[in-house]
Amino acid sequence: MAKKTFRCRVVTPTAKLLDDQATYASIPAWDGLFGVLPGRSPIVAKLGVGALTVEFPDSAAGGGGRRTYFIDGGFVRMSSGELTILADRAAPAEQLTVTDAETELKAAENLKIPTDAKDRARWANRIAHERHAARTKLRIAQSAKGKAI
Repeated sequence: MAKKTFRCRVVTPTAKLLDDQATYASIPAWDGLFGVLPGRSPIVAKLGVGALTVEFPDSAAGGGGRRTYFIDGGFVRMSSGELTILADRAAPAEQLTVTDAETELKAAENLKIPTDAKDRARWANRIAHERHAARTKLRIAQSAKGKAI
């Protein structure tokens, strides 16, 4: 018996990263992870920073498997059997490199609040977010290293 599926799309302002049938998705919302299975009740949620994991059905051609994406902000909607992830920033884990992620983390760690900043709290939050995103991207890149998708 074939597993039930739902349509899963991952879109950024510059690219469509995924449009395929899925059996499960683990989504990084702003307040924690939540899972989506076929038939899930409708939901709209704000995305946070983290790893999106999508599982695909097995096929006669030996398909199936799992794919991971780095996600940073945006929104997700599950409705009528379709999961749509509108991410501010996203990248497939297999396209991330540890070297690039380490460089990005070093740049984020070197960010400073401008001396003439009028809203220092806003700048501090932005810098903390960039550092968190860079650390998360590095963790995902390290996890994906050497894995075949």
